[in-house]
Order: sequence, then C-alpha cells, then structure tokens
Amino acid sequence: MNNYKSLSKLLFGLSMLPWLCSTVLAATDTDWPKKPIVAILSFPAGGSTDIFARAVFAPLGEALGQSVVIENKPGAGGMIGLGAAAKAAPDGYTIHFSAMTNQSISQSLFKNPPADLTKDFVPVALIGTIPHLIVVNPSVPAKNLPELIAFIKSKNGNFNYASQGNGSLSHLESTLFMQRIGATGTHIPYKGSAFALPDLIAGNTSMMFDSVTASLPHIQSGKLRPIAIAASDRSPLMPNVPTLGQDGMKQFDVENFYAIYVPKGTSPAIVAKLEKEIRKILTNPDFKARLANQGIHPQFANSEQLAIITQSEYDKWAKVVKSANIKVD
Repeated sequence: MNNYKSLSKLLFGLSMLPWLCSTVLAATDTDWPKKPIVAILSFPAGGSTDIFARAVFAPLGEALGQSVVIENKPGAGGMIGLGAAAKAAPDGYTIHFSAMTNQSISQSLFKNPPADLTKDFVPVALIGTIPHLIVVNPSVPAKNLPELIAFIKSKNGNFNYASQGNGSLSHLESTLFMQRIGATGTHIPYKGSAFALPDLIAGNTSMMFDSVTASLPHIQSGKLRPIAIAASDRSPLMPNVPTLGQDGMKQFDVENFYAIYVPKGTSPAIVAKLEKEIRKILTNPDFKARLANQGIHPQFANSEQLAIITQSEYDKWAKVVKSANIKVD
C-alpha cells in the first residue's frame, strides 16, 4: 500500500512537470530582459546596415529597459554575422539585424553557407528598405546612365568597380549591370560600404552600387556623383536622379529589405514582446521622418508576414543567381 502511494505521488509529480516547466519559462520570459541584449550585424560600422540598426536599437533599448549592444561581424556577403547569430543561445539575449536581401543572395552564391534565415532563425519583424544607386568617382566623365555605359565600353575591360563584398547585393547588381550592357571589368570586393567608399572617393575604383544612406553625405559634398537609382522609385533626397528604368534599363529595380530575427528556439513570448516594441518604433511619425532624411524607408511587417517575405526573397534571388550564372570570385 505504501509502495502504491509512493508510486502515485511520483506519477502525479511527473505529470505536473510540463506545467511546472511552462510556468517557470513563462515567469522567466515575463522578466526578460534582465541584462543587455547583443545585436549581431553582418556589415561594418558606418554603413547603411549599421546606421539603420543603431537608429532602431536606441529606442528599443529604452523601451525594454536594457541597452542593445551592436556587434559588427562583416565579411562573406553577410554569412559571417549570420553564422555567429545562428550559433547563439536562443534565450532572447542575441538578436540578428539582417540585411535580408544580401543574405538571400549569399545563400545561393556560397556553396556551404553557415546558416539559413529560413531554417535557423525565428522571424521577428520586417523593419524597412534602403534603396541602392550607382555612384561614380567625379573623374568619370559620365553624367547619366547612357554616358556611363558608353564610357565603360570604351575602356575595353580596363575598368574596375567596387562592391560591398563577395556575395552582397552590391556585387550582384554590378555583375548583372555589366552583363546587361555587354561589358567587362574588374570587380573589387570590400567588407562593406565603410571600406569601399574611401577607395572610390580616392579614385582607386570608378563605380559602385551602394546604398543611398551611406553614399548621401559624399554626394552632398561633391566627392561622389550619382548616376541612377536601382529601385522602382526616385529618392526624395535626390529627386533629379532618375531610376535605372527611367534612364533606359528596364526591370532593374530592387527592394533591399532589412529585418530582425532571433535564433531558432527563442521563446514565442520574447518574440512577441520584441515585435510589439519594434512596431511602436517603426510607426512613430517622428522616427519615420528622421530616417527618411537619411534615405531609409521604415516599413513594419510582423513575424508571420516576414516569414513569407524571407522565403520569397530566397526563391527570387536563387533564380536570378542561377539564370545569370553568377559566381563568387
């Protein structure tokens, strides 16, 4: 009889374990965060990804009551940062600020990517887009797209162009552009805009597809010349600069998405709390106006919507990479 009672108590205790565990987890999630959060970025400080991230994470840290500390891990078209974020503990204290379009491209370009946004992460929120444009060193005589194409062709392959790195959107845009105009040149990859722009300004390279955000100060100072916007619409900050489509190159507009993810296994309660606070930030009119002045377009989509957008970007760029036969050099 005593054995029976002991067994009954043990079975009852075991039956309560799931409830106890869920209660403990819920309490822990409610208390989150208790310490600073690390945000891993795949591009260096000073570039558009870094600028956008810092603009979002300052108010997010205030809302959560803990600072958000940025770790820049550039290289390999965003794959180094992606891999580091995927390996982090799924406890809410590591988040990944993703240049999602870049990483969608890299996923198809690299043979053995260290992680996958669609498999190793939980989507939190889409936060917006930043358009790219073609910029050239002022020594390049071209003032518009037709003149630039003619100039590149006249160099008979003796033309170099920078990118934000192998496997980056900037790399893919440049390669597709050179294919479309039927010209050759030398691709010089860097670890992001912050490293590429000084060489472009110095005249060590001649052209680059770069973000409006990173290039804008150098355009305003006259150190770089804008040629065309690689998006569907002109930038309000440069209304006189046409899109590639408006200047004769159709079907060359790109939505350059940015989003926030957490490692797979992170509590749904933490994801929901992050999503809620990010929504508040991105829909704040003052925040949106401030970022618009830097060429950034805040745009919110929730976790479920971001999952669909991420898969769509992966599928889209896989087809582009395959059809263009683009290789990482």
